[in-house]
Amino acid sequence: MQTKRIGLFGGTFDPPHIGHLILAGEAVSQFNLNRLLWVLTPDPPHKQENSITPLEHRLPMLQSMIAHNPIFEISRLEIDRPGPHYTIDTVNLLKEEEPDAEIILLIGGDSLADLPTWRLAPDLITAVSKLGVMRRPSDFANLAEIESKLPGVTNKIQFINALLQPVSSSELRRRIKSGEMARYYLAPEVFEYIEENKLYR
Repeated sequence: MQTKRIGLFGGTFDPPHIGHLILAGEAVSQFNLNRLLWVLTPDPPHKQENSITPLEHRLPMLQSMIAHNPIFEISRLEIDRPGPHYTIDTVNLLKEEEPDAEIILLIGGDSLADLPTWRLAPDLITAVSKLGVMRRPSDFANLAEIESKLPGVTNKIQFINALLQPVSSSELRRRIKSGEMARYYLAPEVFEYIEENKLYR
């Protein structure tokens, strides 16, 4: 029987945008995933100082954006437990649920440089089958330096190739607040939700 392959894509998704969709779609294709779990983080440890849109808005935006693809699922691994939420804990919980699956952790190229500082980073590298790294055009990571801090990590890294726009949630929040064009960087459902609820103003 073929081993199940599950992608884990975590983030605040504030707001979720087409860049997230493109990278998730490429991850499904390039890793041949059976499922891709979108892990919506209520309480990210690295963003404690930032103002984050409440979960009751981020969750319906994400649900509406991914509803068209049966391989995409919202994971409640972090929504249903108190924070702060660390990736190693989420991966271990998924391994308990899916002990025979290969787990591919999807991270952004900007997160790769910070990976050695993550909680129990060596254990995290051991726990996952692969690290799918989704690069933005501006990303740069010194793999030799990261390997020196986190031995074995380069064997797990696989870069995801995509036709990328340098779109980010923070830039979209800025554009919406200042009245600039943001509409076509968002799924239509997400744009409509933002307009109806007057978010990011």
